[in-house]
Parts: sequence; C-alpha cells; structure tokens
Amino acid sequence: MRENRVKRRLREGEVCVGTLVFEFGTTGIPRIAAGAGAEFVLFDQEHTGWTSDRLRMLLATSRAVDCVPLVRVPAAQYHLIAQALDLGAMGVMVPMVDSVEQAELVVRCAKYPPVGRRGAAFGVAHDDYVPGEALAKMESANRETLLIVQIETVQGLEDVERIAAVPGIDVLWIGHFDLTASMGIPAQFMHERYLAAVERVGKAAAREGRAAGFMVGNADEAGFMLSQGFRCLGYSGDIWIYGQALRTGIEGVRKAAAATART
Repeated sequence: MRENRVKRRLREGEVCVGTLVFEFGTTGIPRIAAGAGAEFVLFDQEHTGWTSDRLRMLLATSRAVDCVPLVRVPAAQYHLIAQALDLGAMGVMVPMVDSVEQAELVVRCAKYPPVGRRGAAFGVAHDDYVPGEALAKMESANRETLLIVQIETVQGLEDVERIAAVPGIDVLWIGHFDLTASMGIPAQFMHERYLAAVERVGKAAAREGRAAGFMVGNADEAGFMLSQGFRCLGYSGDIWIYGQALRTGIEGVRKAAAATART
C-alpha cells in the first residue's frame, strides 16, 4: 500500500488539513481539492447514499494526485469498511462509535490478520493492480490504513478515554451536530457542556498519542479547535464551499450593477 502521509504526519504531532465531499462526485473534484492544498479528501457515504461504483471512480481519480483519499462509511459493519478499503480508500471514518467494543470492531474489520479479519484480495484497486508478495502487502496495509472513529453521542463521549486507548485507532473525530443533539443541546456550540466535551475529546486523544479531528467552517473556528489540541481538520465541504463562494460572487456582481446604474 502507498505511504499514508497524513497518518505519518499526525503520528508525528503535526496538523493535517483536508476537506469533505458530499455532493460533487466527479472525476475532477479530487484534483481540484489537491490543487487547493488539501492533504486529504473525505468522501461521505453516510449521508449521500453513494454506491460502490461511485466510490470506485472517486477513489481511482484521487490516487492520481498527491492527496490521501478517505471514506466515511455509513456504519461500523464489516462489508462497508472492508469494501471501501478494497476500492482504494487509504482510510475510513466510522460514525456513531459509542463504545470500546465498537472501536475494536472497526479495527478488526479494517486490518488483516493477525491484527484483524479483513478478507484478502490482492492485485485489485487498493494495491494498484500490481503483483507482489501477499504478506508484505498485508503488513503495509495494516501500517498505512488510517482509522477515524466519530465521537458524536453521549455514550461515545462517556467512553472516549477507553475508545482512544484501542490499538489501531488513529483519530477521534467530533461530529458536532450529532453530539450536541445527543446531549439535548442541538447546535448550541457555545454551550458550556459542549465546550467541555470538546476539551475532553482533545485530552483523551492526546493522552493516548492519537489525533483529534473536526470539520471547521472558517479560520477562527480552526484556531479554536487547534487551541484544544485538534490536529486533523477538514475544512468545510463541497456543498457549503460552493454555496458560500457563489453567494459572495453574486452579491458582488449585484453591488457592481447597482453602482453602475447610479452613474
């Protein structure tokens, strides 16, 4: 398996910045993201309903550029995790991880024996269709695959220290909308209980040498999360980036048109 620069940099204590893709599942989107400086692109399968055929195309085009392709699978199930990896994802994000047992299941599904139980298929998409020694490929995949679990429920928050300690987990990622909804304070991101949860996740990750992750919407939010020890940051997603840029551009054109009409 190719070297996963994002995983390496996170383990060395560095900050990695990428972006999320929900809507624009095109051959160009990985190249655009990479050209903008994204170190990783996370393709969302949880909320999009994208099929394996769409993922196959996105992952294939991603591997042609200097950007690490990741997939958020819909759930912590073997066939979802293993298939995304076989299609060429260099890591997966798993939502709604509520317990240490679920975190251990994620690792077993994503890793080859003796660490896990991922089924073996070689000379396919994940190893670029090239021949090679099977054991070496298994060891490489176990070493390079990035595993992200989402802390987005009260149950997951209460077990976050034990989840962080599970061998093989690389990133604890807060799903802030779901977490606040689970806490009974939906979208109240300045609430003291939510801020305490952010601090707890950041400390749990740091204590075990993991990275903490988050999707930020702007530089100010990024600054705050960095101050809390979060080092794996996804800058927004394609839907909101496009919408905001288009809105700003149209408003600018209308202001110019109004100014021209007054002259």
